[in-house]
Amino acid sequence: MAKIGSSAPKDSDVERPMGLRRSARNLSQKGADPPPIKQEEQPAKTPARPKPNSGKKRVRVKEEDVKEEDDDEPLTKIAKKSSSLSPPSTSPISKTIKSEDEVKSSPSTNKGGDSKSKEADLRAKKLKSYAQFANKSPYPDFPRPTPEECQRAYDVLSSLHGERRRPAKVAAPTDHAGCGDSPSVLDALVRTILSQNTSNRNSTRAKLDMDAAYGPGDTEDRWEAIAKGGAAKLEKAIARGGLGGVKSRVIVGILEQVRERYGGYSLDHLLRLGLEADGDDEAAMRELISFKGVGPKTASCVLLFCVGRDSFAVDTHVHRLTGMLGWRPPAASRDETFAHLDARIPDRLKYGLHVLFVTHGRECAECKAGGKAQGRCELRRVFRRGKDAKVQGEVSAIMAYVH
Repeated sequence: MAKIGSSAPKDSDVERPMGLRRSARNLSQKGADPPPIKQEEQPAKTPARPKPNSGKKRVRVKEEDVKEEDDDEPLTKIAKKSSSLSPPSTSPISKTIKSEDEVKSSPSTNKGGDSKSKEADLRAKKLKSYAQFANKSPYPDFPRPTPEECQRAYDVLSSLHGERRRPAKVAAPTDHAGCGDSPSVLDALVRTILSQNTSNRNSTRAKLDMDAAYGPGDTEDRWEAIAKGGAAKLEKAIARGGLGGVKSRVIVGILEQVRERYGGYSLDHLLRLGLEADGDDEAAMRELISFKGVGPKTASCVLLFCVGRDSFAVDTHVHRLTGMLGWRPPAASRDETFAHLDARIPDRLKYGLHVLFVTHGRECAECKAGGKAQGRCELRRVFRRGKDAKVQGEVSAIMAYVH
């Protein structure tokens, strides 16, 4: 399984009129000329005088260091799309619960009791929304994927990339952040937050820099130092990972909430679920998403990789590939896709299929973000053949009935 870059460079040193607007996204495209500048009607002004050169050089950030190559579409855009297959407008996930990115990118402007009251209201809405589709799909009439399709996809991907089985023991890596890779639930949660919306290289930079500033490991003293040091200090420490300001506020906020709820810095009571055959996965999911800045994808990663439960996390790779295979409605957001696939994919395949989708989404030239079909991807070929055979079978049946 997998399944939130750096800020854009500053404008040039020449001050532009306020009426000029330019798309930063278009300017960053490789090989593309800048789009024409749209000038709005403005009262006549004296031309702005150029500022003296401060001597600072503009730093060009490599695209791969800003965002994973396959992070092709922000969740906030996907959730705004409409579809005839979407859940009823009165209670879809994307309307009643803020997505992870929306929660994390919305700085709190309230303080004191008012801020706590609004956070409590948001938490209640998140939990109520999640409960609507817990253990069931928001698309009950959407029949895919079938268990047979899931097994076929696993067989094809494991033949390409090797078998993927859950390890007997979880070990926290020291040379990279990982996504939920830690025997400590709190450490796994922090690692997963560092990995959101960025590349593996950047999340590793952030993790190593944080360890250098506060010390490595999972200790009370370390979490206390991060919480007491505040978001500003942590932001400086993890700046190279991208979105340092947002992630630092989320991490410090979680540490404060954990300490307030449990009197210490630990969530390891959730590990008991991994030892129980009938463990309450929904209770663990509800507890994790109750923290501000934690959505279903992050919580699912922690459950799958740290706690050892069968949860099918949906990251950008999984969302893209399952859309390509027709396993979800085209306009389904990542949270809606998670609810749908977690209900339909057999538990025994969730770990391996998630990890294989992520691996394939990164390595396959045709299936990575921006890739084009060339007829060489075995996954595409197998499911294309299956689709053709199904259509041909239906046509044959109709013709036999007619005659």
